[in-house]
Amino acid sequence: MSEMTFDRMIQQMTPDIYQSLKQAVALRKWPDGRQLTSEQTELCLEAVMRYEIEHNVPEDQRVGYLQRQSCGTQDTTDGEDSIKWVN
Repeated sequence: MSEMTFDRMIQQMTPDIYQSLKQAVALRKWPDGRQLTSEQTELCLEAVMRYEIEHNVPEDQRVGYLQRQSCGTQDTTDGEDSIKWVN
């Protein structure tokens, strides 16, 4: 019997398994309701992130993606965000 490495597991992971692991990490529990241990959460998160890189998942669909939003209009000429304090 061949030994399954972490890299090989990522390469052979199906989209359904990826979605299941992603949901498990988000909810911190398995589909059957059992809580993930901290070690399981860490391994699942690593597997999800490596899957996303290996399979070129678009950045805005990756775990942990935060959409950059701007408040109001950008009046700065150097391209940096600014904060406007309102009383």
